[in-house]
Amino acid sequence: MKDRLYLLKPNFTDEGTGPFFCPGSARVEGMLSYYPVLRDKIEIQYIDFQRPRPALVSELGEENQGCPKLILGEPTRSIPPEVTVKEAKGHQFISGDIEICRYLAKTYGVGEPH
Repeated sequence: MKDRLYLLKPNFTDEGTGPFFCPGSARVEGMLSYYPVLRDKIEIQYIDFQRPRPALVSELGEENQGCPKLILGEPTRSIPPEVTVKEAKGHQFISGDIEICRYLAKTYGVGEPH
């Protein structure tokens, strides 16, 4: 199974104001634009800003529906020491844009954040 990345769709509104974008999702999206080969190696889901976020809630629970989020497809994969892996509902996952970028870089052999 591939690693599964959840990013928020841009141009959302929040309490009637906006449009907005999620800075963390934008940073990971930037890495994907630098290294398009990653798009073939992982599954990417773009989800709406409004909560609850059903796809994430069903996989990780209500308390873990923030974005960006990367659910590991192969829990036996080597994890870089600077990346924190959490677990919920039987899934291992990484939260936070920089940690996700570091994991993707080390795991898939592309440039890492400086």
